[in-house]
Amino acid sequence: MWRLKNKKKKQFGETLIDNELAALEQLRRALDMQKESGEKPGNIQKDMGVISKQDIIEILGLQLGIPQVSLYKYFIDPAAVKAIPDHLAKRLKAVPINKEGDSLVVAMSNPLDIYAIDDIRLTSGLNVKPVLADEDEIISIINQHYSMKGSIEQVIDELIETEPGIRKADVETEIEASEKAPVVKLVNSIIQQGIIDGASDIHIEPGENTVRIRYRIDGQLHEIMKFPKHLHNALTARIKIISDMDITIKRHPQDGRKKFEYGRQQVDLRISTLPTVYGEKIAIRILDRDKNFFKLGELGFTSENLHEYKKIIKYPYGMILVSGPTGSGKTTTLYSTLHELNSTEKNIVTLEDPVEYMLEGINQVQIAPKIGLNFAEGLRNILRQDPNIIMVGEIRDSETADIAVRAALTGHLVLSTIHTNDSAGAITRLIDMGVEPFLISSSLIGVVAQRLVRRICPKCKKEYEADDRELLALGIQGPCKLYKGEGCSLCNNTGYKGRIAVYEILRILKEHRKPITEKAPSDVLKDISVKNGMKTLKENGIRLVLDGITTLDEILKEITSVEN
Repeated sequence: MWRLKNKKKKQFGETLIDNELAALEQLRRALDMQKESGEKPGNIQKDMGVISKQDIIEILGLQLGIPQVSLYKYFIDPAAVKAIPDHLAKRLKAVPINKEGDSLVVAMSNPLDIYAIDDIRLTSGLNVKPVLADEDEIISIINQHYSMKGSIEQVIDELIETEPGIRKADVETEIEASEKAPVVKLVNSIIQQGIIDGASDIHIEPGENTVRIRYRIDGQLHEIMKFPKHLHNALTARIKIISDMDITIKRHPQDGRKKFEYGRQQVDLRISTLPTVYGEKIAIRILDRDKNFFKLGELGFTSENLHEYKKIIKYPYGMILVSGPTGSGKTTTLYSTLHELNSTEKNIVTLEDPVEYMLEGINQVQIAPKIGLNFAEGLRNILRQDPNIIMVGEIRDSETADIAVRAALTGHLVLSTIHTNDSAGAITRLIDMGVEPFLISSSLIGVVAQRLVRRICPKCKKEYEADDRELLALGIQGPCKLYKGEGCSLCNNTGYKGRIAVYEILRILKEHRKPITEKAPSDVLKDISVKNGMKTLKENGIRLVLDGITTLDEILKEITSVEN
């Protein structure tokens, strides 16, 4: 790369001559053409073949004192791209390419546009570091990273036009079709778009005449597109091949895995098929391998609950359960807890089905029922490994429950999950599984119940006055300010962006022990906890509403039914 020979501020043409990129006569011709056309001198010189597009970028960068980058050689951070919506990037011809602390590095074709910089700063909530880039490269990166939906539709159109043989259903045709470039591109684009949109799951669902693609984002399913049914066989075949499934099996469910790279981002895909009356339905779970787990204080605990939870996980032995329905964030809570407890002095072993994320310094075991390694058998073997802390992915049966309880009684801290509506229900569930009540009262330290609720979108968040219905639901009198999202491009017009957990922590007290041994109902156990200061799921949810983090509708939908 060359450098300016004269640092003094000069016109573009003078800079070309100084750096021996243009002769004086060529500059005069370019100036004459500029007067006639009004075109920028740099573009005229480029059209004349005097300089290249890269020369223009380098000269402008040096003249303006702003770094210049080649986007085709630069790693674009997908997380940074999400900082501003696509319509703003396209309008400003600017694309975020990296995050540096509280600053956003933004590639711009006009990095002196202070209004554009201000728009990006207000939208992203971050300081802006502009860098100079070629406009065509910026547009290409915007099209690549912001919306693959258009490219997916183009691939589908191409398949419809060029692959009539894809309608055949024999295995040989399916394999051949699945290896063609348009099918490979279609599968990759569907997965990449799911990663860009922050989806946790992708659903590919065949109907009578069409195939529907849906993404689960922030716990809600959104239909992305539909395409003709005759493309389904090739799409299914391709997904089965990359996840090492048997392409010939169509009437039995199958499971597979695939490591997938998008830029420098690596994700694990857990893929399952399910035969339906219209063909095989495919579900793809997206697991970010580079995910940084939340600290306990970032999960949604109130200050009182966080203090209480940190107190119970410091016990040297005993059992702690996390309860809630599927998809309520129990695994994240357990992984964050293990991250808090992990140290060189402790031997931590987990038993999971499946191992979703790799945790450095922790011994993780994958359940394999086909070879007889279930939770109960795995737990027996773990106890021979001199563990301090044991995490059992889920207590599903009486045998696993009994071994886990006895492990907690013999000097181990046992963490696990269980499916119940609230914290007190976990105790009665263990009794129903056949665990002796006196063992439960002696081993159980506490139970955490949780739900996930959607956060209000920070960009379109708006304050409003609560009405009488809302005041009644909140249990308060007088005027009250609440918040909601109006819907914008950042949140896909839902009014919500991201999720947060709501917790209820039942710590086993001496007042609980006798009722547990007497098999008291869960209502009795819950009343004891409330009288001793426990805040319920609903109470903690209302606190999030009053703090402007979520909406009353979310709490009523996800939590209120638990306490009615």
